[in-house]
Amino acid sequence: MAITVTSGVLATLREEATRAHPQECCGLLLGREDGAILAAVPAANVHPRPERHFEIDPAALIATHRAARAGGLAVLGYYHSHPTGRAEPSATDRAAASGDGRVWAIVAAGEVRFWRDAQSGFEPLPLRVAAG
Repeated sequence: MAITVTSGVLATLREEATRAHPQECCGLLLGREDGAILAAVPAANVHPRPERHFEIDPAALIATHRAARAGGLAVLGYYHSHPTGRAEPSATDRAAASGDGRVWAIVAAGEVRFWRDAQSGFEPLPLRVAAG
């Protein structure tokens, strides 16, 4: 299943990765239930070793889920960067995955790739870019 993402979201992801370098950036992907990603919400990386790992600030995670329940955009997934790696799930990402079907965007060296956190492991997602 292909996902749709706006060019503005892609720009935000690249900008956040550049801003956070040499640490990992992270945040949430918001959109519609049909899989259209319309917003990327940056969050603080609260992991004790942010140069190699990420942990989304729990307060940002809770606030974003509350906003979604109140009628805002749905939380479709998460994003983070790999400052020295590739735009694909690392061993650490695979170990942390829950198989919940959420979308993960990974940014590395200016490239953004999208993955589904499936029960069988990460699956690459085809991408369609929309204006915005």
